[in-house]
Amino acid sequence: MADITLSFCITTRNRAAFIGATLENLISQSTDDVEIVVLDAASTDATRESVEGFAMRFPRLRYVLQDTNRGVDRDYDRTVELARGKYCWMMSDDDILAPGAVDEVLGHCRKGYDLIVVNAEDRDGELREILGERRLPFRQDRVYHPSDAGRLFRDLANHLSFIPSVVIRRNLWLSRNREPYYGSLFVHVGVIFQERLPGDALVVARPLVTVRNANVSWAARSFEIWMVKWPGLIWAFPGFSDEEKATVCLREPWRGWKALLTHRAMGSYSAEEYRRWIVPQAASNARKAVAWIVAAAPGHLVNALALMYCLLFYGNNRIPRFNLSNSRFSIFAHRKRNAT
Repeated sequence: MADITLSFCITTRNRAAFIGATLENLISQSTDDVEIVVLDAASTDATRESVEGFAMRFPRLRYVLQDTNRGVDRDYDRTVELARGKYCWMMSDDDILAPGAVDEVLGHCRKGYDLIVVNAEDRDGELREILGERRLPFRQDRVYHPSDAGRLFRDLANHLSFIPSVVIRRNLWLSRNREPYYGSLFVHVGVIFQERLPGDALVVARPLVTVRNANVSWAARSFEIWMVKWPGLIWAFPGFSDEEKATVCLREPWRGWKALLTHRAMGSYSAEEYRRWIVPQAASNARKAVAWIVAAAPGHLVNALALMYCLLFYGNNRIPRFNLSNSRFSIFAHRKRNAT
């Protein structure tokens, strides 16, 4: 184990239906200098049996079962602590890698980058239909030097919210302060941007991760995550200007009625989110009134109107339509549930 170059760091909970496909994919590409670390946050399904079966085939797979769920940030941090590789690829428990991805990243690791950011493509839940060919528009690899910290932040912060895009030097991770980011859901982003990277960062333009887009485990919490937690994280970083932060996201994006309507259409904004997040922050009665009207609007109607808007104005971008079609308010999702 002393010569491990790359550790796949996976946290999981009750994903027995998906983690097997991920592990099969990783093992099929792994070499002698690759290991897999799986930290299980007290699963109650067959996750343990599934992972242990793969561990019998692949001796460099280590499975750690916790007796409690400590939260995704603590768990990812713990996987890095457990890892033995020089680099850690922060992998999800349901996505897969493109052919040749491991060899390509191993080659980049040997060049000594602090951070390697990989591109990704989006597919449906069965990984058959391509919804988006590349999340980053880059067609060629890019290198960001320490002096390019602001450009790295502007160009990549949103993409880095997707944790399997991150391959990071392990000793860099461990040298940084992680505890302030526990509970943010994006501890890896806190590690990367809390201060300037000491070395270079590489962006790999080829999509190396295939995302199971319909399988987002926290979709029901997306209002809290993208309207509250994510802006709170981005705007707390001390090393960037307000203009740079606004390029990534608005300080309070929930103040825009379009954002509220989008989350209402997707089923993640309701009277509960209004009371929990809007009421304590909204300064005026007029703003509260608008937010309440959207929260009380018929979800199925808002979803149908939002879907029509996407069809008219989003062109070839299929991801917004796909997400709306999988909302609990969508007639398409209702038919799919009835069919199963």
